[in-house]
Amino acid sequence: MLVAVEFTGDRRKLTHEATLARKAAAVVTETNGAYESPQPVVLDFDASVAEFEELARSAGADISATLVQRRPRPDPATLIGRGKLDEISGVVGSTDADLVLFDHDLTPSQLRNLETQLPCRVIDRTQLILDIFARHARTREGQLQVELAQLEYQLPRLAGRGKSMSQLGGGIGTRGPGETQLETDRRKINLRIDHVKRQLESVRRIRRQQRQRREAVPVPVVALVGYTNAGKSTLFNALTEAGVLESSRMFATLDPKLSQLVLPSRRRVLLSDTVGFIRNLPHTLVTSFRATLEEVERAELLLHVRDASSPMLDEQKVQVERVLGELDVAGKRIIEVWNKVDLLTAEERQHLECPRAGKGRVAVSALTHEGLDSLLAAIDEALTADPILEMHFRLPQSEGAILAALEAGAIVEAKRFEGNLAFVSARGPASLLNRYRRFQEKGEERKKSQ
Repeated sequence: MLVAVEFTGDRRKLTHEATLARKAAAVVTETNGAYESPQPVVLDFDASVAEFEELARSAGADISATLVQRRPRPDPATLIGRGKLDEISGVVGSTDADLVLFDHDLTPSQLRNLETQLPCRVIDRTQLILDIFARHARTREGQLQVELAQLEYQLPRLAGRGKSMSQLGGGIGTRGPGETQLETDRRKINLRIDHVKRQLESVRRIRRQQRQRREAVPVPVVALVGYTNAGKSTLFNALTEAGVLESSRMFATLDPKLSQLVLPSRRRVLLSDTVGFIRNLPHTLVTSFRATLEEVERAELLLHVRDASSPMLDEQKVQVERVLGELDVAGKRIIEVWNKVDLLTAEERQHLECPRAGKGRVAVSALTHEGLDSLLAAIDEALTADPILEMHFRLPQSEGAILAALEAGAIVEAKRFEGNLAFVSARGPASLLNRYRRFQEKGEERKKSQ
């Protein structure tokens, strides 16, 4: 059973976030050459509830009922108040639900009070996301990161887990042993946290060594970032044919994926697929997944993949940029990739593809491969590492290996043979062309040969 709560006393905060979303998604329209913002954005509570339901399904839940409450401010004891608590208890009894999920973080005391008064288990939004992460973690690194986040979340809530863990009670003979058990549990968790952190540091050290080997050869990294279920993995497969898991479920990708991508200029880059972000992403997850998100920190270019068909498009952008700010990468060059355009109406697509509105934006469909050529060209143009050069070479025909290397790694724009010499004009990455600079034609020699 799902419980979603909207606090109407937070309207001022929501209005501020809506303003941020409106600014982030400002669209340029041609009205006497002026910039004009769209209509004010209203954060859609119904869309948030639908997103929460999808989260629950991603965790394997079978939803029996969804209850919604609107109240001015949270109840300190139970978050929702006595009347709604009685209603939830009745619905749980009639539907035989064995779990109540709250679309809100619960304090330890709220969690304890709810479990005391409801006939089933209670978990909050953060616990739900952690459970999804635990289900989808495949590599040892991903499992360690999830475990660390779970332990850090569990530590302050030991006394709030109801009868199953709390040994505290009233009366003679209960205070001492309860405190001893609680401290024992805390000590065990702290020891385990230290152990997991050491293992993660070992993972980071190995990753740094791998990155140093990669950086010995100048191959830029381009990272895909975006809201969960925006289509990042589908786009990753469409560009690289890597065959990573594609799923409509949230957080299907937890472990970073790297694959080589060849751009139109024949320049090679490494494309990185990363974990998706979400509204109210727990800070413990951002901290725990820094080992994974290091690829985002090291990337020269970010591709912000957005679901163009989502009703929460603007708010999703704000949430992604908030996490990027936490990672101190908000200042990097970013290309907005508006994915799933195959789901838009003709009118929506016409607005999206407006020449002035589309500045810094590429519309694609990872499913149908529409717009991928434009995206590759935009990546090529945005990268500054390993710049594209044009050189003219005068090669002895005995240097056939060099000619083959140029044809494989650069665009050969002209080629002709005179006697034992090959005159080649090539355009490609500086890292390749500079290797054969000794064969470069000087300006006067080139004029004579022409």
